[in-house]
Amino acid sequence: MTTTSELGNVAGRHSLALSKGRAWRERGIRGLLLACGLVSILTTAGIVIVLVWESIGFFAEVSPWEFLTGTRWTPLFRPQHFGVLPLVAGSFLVAVGASLIALPVGLSAAIYLAEYAPDRARSILKPVLEVLAGVPTVVYGYFALTFITPVIRTILPSTGVFNAASAAIVVGIMIIPMVASLSEDALRSVPRSLREASLGLGATKYETVTRVVVPASLSGIIASFILAISRAIGETMAVTLAAGATPKLTLNPLESIQTMTAYIVQVSLGDTPFGSIEYRTIFAVGLLLFVITLSLNILSRAVLKRFREVYE
Repeated sequence: MTTTSELGNVAGRHSLALSKGRAWRERGIRGLLLACGLVSILTTAGIVIVLVWESIGFFAEVSPWEFLTGTRWTPLFRPQHFGVLPLVAGSFLVAVGASLIALPVGLSAAIYLAEYAPDRARSILKPVLEVLAGVPTVVYGYFALTFITPVIRTILPSTGVFNAASAAIVVGIMIIPMVASLSEDALRSVPRSLREASLGLGATKYETVTRVVVPASLSGIIASFILAISRAIGETMAVTLAAGATPKLTLNPLESIQTMTAYIVQVSLGDTPFGSIEYRTIFAVGLLLFVITLSLNILSRAVLKRFREVYE
């Protein structure tokens, strides 16, 4: 006959086995999550190592001062010039033009969705924005060539077939969903009590939104702006198709330009001999692009840390 003490021992061993099994599962899950985290870290480290290693070979032949301050970029032609400023200027020309379109439109859309839109309208408009964000960038490029550029040339006949204005417009349309989505999240994170307090003091809906809600969510809004600008600087296919491939140091948006990403695409097509100085230029340009986008992301995090409002 089984005694109470024996039953207790069996139950204790069973409980101990279950505890050990749970502990092993927890360790396995923890190890899996750690491995997933390490994959992203190692991938980033690998990209940086490749960019730096190949760029060292480039800067062994070209002065960094010439690279960063030169105003002529002709590495594929004779005589060769390696001044990257025309590519940087082209990238920022497109990014600034896109920002002039995307930032006000995206923020306005976010304010409407977060503060004014009824539930039915929001349930329709929100998925439409998400669909717009999922359109392939090459489609935006063809849209710029076949629709936006002809419209611009109808208004301004002197505009080239490839021009920075068309690229800026299409990239601006492309990053509107990012600005709208991130800004809306920031606006909706503002406590309802602030809105009710403002309205209770006699402020109108518009005054509440512009003087209470937007300032309270300013950190998230600015961060969304900076991330969207980073996205615009790093855009490749749409800019390659719309802006052309003419590295020119100009502020005229009606002329053909070339961005850093477009140049990388041009050289990566396979016509440039592997290991040559021309081939290594794509790594030097890529490293500079990486530094610019990394700096913008660091700036975004600094803005979030500096202006974040803490609500309890």
